[in-house]
Amino acid sequence: MQYSLITMITISLKGEFTMIGKRKPTHPGEVLSEDVIKPLGLTVTEAAKRLRVTRKTLSTLLNGKASLSPGMAVRIAKATKTSPETWLYMQAKLDLWIAAKKSPKVQELKAIAV
Repeated sequence: MQYSLITMITISLKGEFTMIGKRKPTHPGEVLSEDVIKPLGLTVTEAAKRLRVTRKTLSTLLNGKASLSPGMAVRIAKATKTSPETWLYMQAKLDLWIAAKKSPKVQELKAIAV
């Protein structure tokens, strides 16, 4: 299974919020599970010990039931020799995709004529 950062959020020239791609971004917990923990042959318990978090905390993240926090991003980045920004970017993309799917109704902000 491949994990990539294909879905992109852009601001068009008109300033409209648009989404490119319809695929839901992968949860960072799933990426951690499939690309790091499983290939290393680690159990959730062992990975949690190495990250210095509870098994429940890690399990909740791996199962996509919790969002990735900045603190957890730092722990994962240190343990995997990656950047916390990479992990937070995955979470932000997912959060934006979910928020955009809700399609909030808003009014345009315009200057008030005097």
